[in-house]
Formats: sequence, structure tokens, C-alpha cells
Amino acid sequence: MSWYNILADLKITALTWMYCFRESCILEVPWCPSFAQTPAAALLPEESQGNSGDAFISPELPFSFRLQNCNLTSASCETLRSVLSAQPSLTELHVGDNKLGTAGVKVLCQGLMNPNCKLQKLQLEYCELTADIVEALNAALQTKPTLKELSLSNNTLGDTAVKQLCRGLVEASCNLELLHLENCGITSDSCRDISAVLSNKSSLIDLSVGDNKIGDSGLALLCHGLLHPHCRIQKLWLWDCDLTSASCKDLSRVLSTKETLLEVSLIDNNLRDSGMEMLCQALKDPKANLQELWVRECGLTTACCKAVSSVLSVNKHLKVLHIGENKLGDAGVELLCEGLLHPNCNIHSLWLGNCDLTAACCATLATLMVAKPCLTELDLSYNTLEDEGVRKLCEAVRNPNCKLQQLILYDIFWSSEVDDELRALEESKPEVKIIS
Repeated sequence: MSWYNILADLKITALTWMYCFRESCILEVPWCPSFAQTPAAALLPEESQGNSGDAFISPELPFSFRLQNCNLTSASCETLRSVLSAQPSLTELHVGDNKLGTAGVKVLCQGLMNPNCKLQKLQLEYCELTADIVEALNAALQTKPTLKELSLSNNTLGDTAVKQLCRGLVEASCNLELLHLENCGITSDSCRDISAVLSNKSSLIDLSVGDNKIGDSGLALLCHGLLHPHCRIQKLWLWDCDLTSASCKDLSRVLSTKETLLEVSLIDNNLRDSGMEMLCQALKDPKANLQELWVRECGLTTACCKAVSSVLSVNKHLKVLHIGENKLGDAGVELLCEGLLHPNCNIHSLWLGNCDLTAACCATLATLMVAKPCLTELDLSYNTLEDEGVRKLCEAVRNPNCKLQQLILYDIFWSSEVDDELRALEESKPEVKIIS
């Protein structure tokens, strides 16, 4: 089977073919009107072409087919089914942002069920799928022990379909590692079944159910599975799930007892200071190994900053803290810096965008930038730092002890003189990117 035939059948031109790579061979196709109608196969590297000039797929080398946003429809799925059936070397298929529809993906599932198919990663985000797809997906899952990653985010599946999918996953022989179900119309009704997947699939290390209204009651059900001894979760995304401080008691138990858990996103949940303080207490537990905590836009204020600071001073594992879009204020950041400056703190990335900060806290932030060589990324966007504050930051960046790699300053107003200073700083220290 040749690349030319596949791409021709899919009607993919250089304009719409995003990229396809095999092992370390990557071909990126930029947009250019002069070759907008050129068949994408004509742009393949010479080493992948046969004697006839056509481009052939090696049956031995694993490859990935990435066709996001390529204007594919259900009519393209018969070709994709043929590829899945004929190419055991195909390990990844990314077809998100295409209007494949339920009918089209049912055809794909026929390819998945072929014994030759050894697919490991399947990405179907924004494919206009409905609840009717689950029966076909479950049938495919039963025959596909190689599948490790399944992303169905941004499809209108609903609770009934997600429950059915989860029951299929529990019974399936595949060792699923990643399950993404963001914005799938899930409520608390599905959470008991998702919890069962967590309890039964020790291979599952990455779960995202963000942008679903599961609420505190749904989170409580999920925590039953998260706390199960068989659960080995590492990454848990719960952004915009209608959670409140009431969820933080259950989450705290997970944080303090689940040593495998490394990354949690709680962005855009109304946790408030009381909820954050409960999480902080859990993060001080010696068993807590969390490395990344995302609590942006969680209704936090200065009042919780002392608790966060105490975590930073004792927890050596936490490397990424995204706490922007909360009303911390200068006083809150001063408190945070007490913990950030502690010898135990190993923070690498600190996001404080839109936290009601002014130039008054920049001297302390400058001290942090110089004193903490582990700090490589700092985001202070959407704060009124003005010339005075930005100059203090620039002075810190000039210090040889500052190892910052990215200073993010979106939507901060400064004078033309300060702008010249920033440009000169970038030239004198090219290893630092100042993003504005």
C-alpha cells in the first residue's frame, strides 16, 4: 500500500494535510497558496518512495497517522479502515477535528477489529460522535489488547453512553493508560462507572473528565476508585467540573494517600480559600508526591497564601504551580515567596497571571528569581506592574544567578524606554525568552 494511494483516496492536499510521521521522520506541511492543490504524497521524502517514485509504507517500522482538521468526513473512513486492516505497523491514529460522525467511526471500528491492526493510540476529539458509537467502540475494545490511549473528548456522548463505554473498558483485555472524556456531557450519574474503571484498570494513569458537570457528588464517587489499591493514577484533570470546597475533603484524601499521583488540574472550580487550605494540609503529608498543581481561577484570595507557602516550604516534590486568575494581591505573593525561598522548595514553573499584583511585590519576586536557580518559568501577565515593576524584574534577569528561561508578561503596559530595555536584555541574554 502506498502513501500516494492513501492520501489520494482521502483527498488530502498539501493545504490540508497537517503532518504524518514515522519514527523520527517528520514531515510538516506549511500553508502556502502555491501548492494548495498539490497532492500531499508528492511532498513525501525521497527515502520513503519506491522505484516508481511512489511512496510506500514499510511494514516493519511503526508509524503515526496524524490527520487533525483535514476536512475528512465519513466518506474518508473506508480508506482509513483499509489502512488499519492492512498495516500492523500503524500505532497511532489522530483524526480529531474532522466531521467523521458516528457512521464513519463505526467503519473505523471494523478496521480496529481486524487481527492485523495493532493500534495503540486513538484520538477522536471533535468528530461529531453521539451515544450510538459506543456499541461499536466496545466491540473493537474487546479485540484490541494493544490499545493504550483513547480520547473521545468534545463529543456529545452523554451519561448513558459513557456508562456503557466504562463497562466495556472494565471487561476489555486492553491495558488502557489514557482516557480523555472532556466535554462529553457527563454528570455525576457516570462517575460510579468511571470509578469502576479506575478500580479495575491499574494500567490507567491519565484520566481527564474536565468540562463536565460532575459536581461534588460525582467527585466523591470518583474518589472511591482513585483510592482503590489497584488504582495507579498519575495525571488527573478535573477542570471546570462544578466542584466546590466540599470536594476538597475527598480530594485531600487522594492527595495524601495516592503516592502515584503527580499532576492535578482543578482550574475553574469554586474551591475558595477554605478548600485550598484543605488541599494544602494534604500536600504536607510525606506520602504526597504531587509535582504539578493547577488551581487557576478557583476563587482564591490572600487568605489562603500562608497555607500554600507552608506547603512550598516542606514539599520537595512540587515543581509546577499555576495559581493565576485569583485575587492574591501583593500581600499574598509576599507570603507565597516566603515558602518559595525556602531551601526545600524546588519550584520550576510559577504562574501568577491576573492576580491583582503591582510593582510593590516585584522586589520580592526579583529576589526569588535570583535566589532560586530551579525557577525556569514565571508568568506575571495581566498585572499592573508598570515601568517600576518591570525594571526590577529585568534587573533580576541580568543577574548571572538567575536561570529563568521564560518570563511571560502578556498585556502589561510599559513605556517605550522600558521596551528598549527589554529588547536589549533579550539580545544580551538570548537564553531567556521574554514573551509579551
